Amino acid sequence: MQEIKITPREENQRLDKYLMKYMNKAPKGFLYKMLRKKRIKYNGGKAEGNEILQTGDTLQLYLAEETISSFMEEKTIPMAERHFGIVYEDDNLLVVNKPAGLLSHPQRDDERNTLIDQILSYLYEKGQYNPKKDSTFTPALCNRLDRNTSGIVIAGKTLAAVQAVNEAIRKGTVEKYYLTLVAGTLDKAGEISYYLAKDQEKNEVHTAKAKTAGFRSALTKYRPLAHTNAYTLLEIQLITGKTHQIRAHMQAIGHPVAGDRKYGDEEINRRIRQDFALSNQCLHAEKIRFLEKEGFLSYLYQKELTAPMPQKMQAACTGLFGNTWGL
Repeated sequence: MQEIKITPREENQRLDKYLMKYMNKAPKGFLYKMLRKKRIKYNGGKAEGNEILQTGDTLQLYLAEETISSFMEEKTIPMAERHFGIVYEDDNLLVVNKPAGLLSHPQRDDERNTLIDQILSYLYEKGQYNPKKDSTFTPALCNRLDRNTSGIVIAGKTLAAVQAVNEAIRKGTVEKYYLTLVAGTLDKAGEISYYLAKDQEKNEVHTAKAKTAGFRSALTKYRPLAHTNAYTLLEIQLITGKTHQIRAHMQAIGHPVAGDRKYGDEEINRRIRQDFALSNQCLHAEKIRFLEKEGFLSYLYQKELTAPMPQKMQAACTGLFGNTWGL
């Protein structure tokens, strides 16, 4: 019999989810069968699997050591060269500035040096994460950006941090602001509430003005910061966080993001590439603000974090709007 004692690093998660991480190669069916047969117990009694673990709880595994070992695959960390900038860091969170062109997560098994790879490597080198000791938790990203979008990504160093940030994002108490260069002139603030639906095969989003089957509501607010007859620099407040939301919404109102190869205008993209050597969409997750007054994130209440805009995008804005656009 093997007994596991739950520590603060593992609490506030379902028992069955914890088991799936502890014995990460075990089939779900096997684990649920062991729960039904009382071969896995919770605090010495019957376990259902839906219990929320707390510090001090114990799990008893009435399984052969060979069986347990065979279902435990040791996690490894691929060493990765760091390309992100650090915006903010404490014992719970690492907030980084992701460069354009970098994947947040691998999309294929053979992809390496993604943002999460770099973050895990960084935390391992700092001694803040050891996969051999933290076998049931891996630091994780709480938000994602498209490969060719730069800016702020939040990573949780602990399970409690990941859960708290994910819940705050769901509730809208982490405000998210973007800067984007779009085609055409917008001289007044506004909002876009087109419904969105994702085409999974094409990895593309479609918009609809009215509620339609399969489409979900989305809200984007924008405020012009500078404009010419051909371009506008917008501050975007992302109220909902759907896939490609800003890019699809801006295309829907006739002001596509400059440099956007999927939703943009080919002629505008050609000009921005020719004039400013910009080959990706001019979209940058610039700022977040924490609004949780109570609970785990309360120590960050009203804290605002800002990630500098990429140099090429800065140069494009200076070339279009002069030296005072950022003031």
